[in-house]
Amino acid sequence: MAEGHSAEGISPAASQPLPSADVREAVAWATARLVASGADVPRLASELLACRAFGLTRLELLTRRDQRPGLERLAAFSRLVERREAGEPTAYILGQREFFGLVFAVTPDVLIPRPETELIVEQALRLFQSGAPLAFADFGTGSGALAVTIAHEFPNAHGLAVDISPAALDVARSNARFNGVEERLEFRLADFMRMSLPPASLDLVVANPPYVTEDEHAALAREVRDFEPRLALVSPECGLAHLRGLLPVAAAALRPGGMLLCELGCGQGARALSLAADAAPGLCDAVILKDHAGLDRILLASRAKEPVGVGVV
Repeated sequence: MAEGHSAEGISPAASQPLPSADVREAVAWATARLVASGADVPRLASELLACRAFGLTRLELLTRRDQRPGLERLAAFSRLVERREAGEPTAYILGQREFFGLVFAVTPDVLIPRPETELIVEQALRLFQSGAPLAFADFGTGSGALAVTIAHEFPNAHGLAVDISPAALDVARSNARFNGVEERLEFRLADFMRMSLPPASLDLVVANPPYVTEDEHAALAREVRDFEPRLALVSPECGLAHLRGLLPVAAAALRPGGMLLCELGCGQGARALSLAADAAPGLCDAVILKDHAGLDRILLASRAKEPVGVGVV
């Protein structure tokens, strides 16, 4: 090995991997660079970027560690690593992210789907039978992660995917097409806080609305603050304005017994319950579901069932 290189790989001070580097050395070099830059999960990011630049699967990355990609592929890898060093999220660099076992295209026009949002899909699968003829809406669909996944998991479902961003709707529509559910989804450009839906027409409303406060946004990691769309993150009124506007729209659109599942900020549970009681006539049995870290994450509420009349004998 050339002078100045450790047994673990190439010195992070080098501007790019040496032309003779093998896969193992290149990944070690990238990991050291990303550690120094403060990037999140540097080893995983390095491996994902290496797979893209070297044309390998994750398994091949392990089984071909001694393979030498060559100058052109190493240069391409270096460029990807430089983008991640500058703070650009790995998902945007790769142009895709997995969500609930499906692959979604992502661009800077949409939030990157996150594991905690999968809890909404998990809960929907507990509440409804998979073969049910489900009518649902996804408020603030973004990449379409929720709408597409629910349509995929419920093969007889038909849904409405709503977003205020035309660019986001384009991404969502593309993801629906890629995952084979486009024919069962309608895409609507609208502000979900001010839209009107047919009364009692839906079995389920799901949403991952903006809920970050201005102060929280300023303190976010740079890959979120500087790269993900602010419009999809920040909400006025201590992060609750979008929830306040969403609740009465959802309540009016749900059928008796219909369900609302809405993602929240980790400290918003008590205030969300208060809003559900005050701002959404007809919603009942509101509870806060915790995520896997034990933090407030999902508001679950149902549309009150109509009282059963008492017959005269």
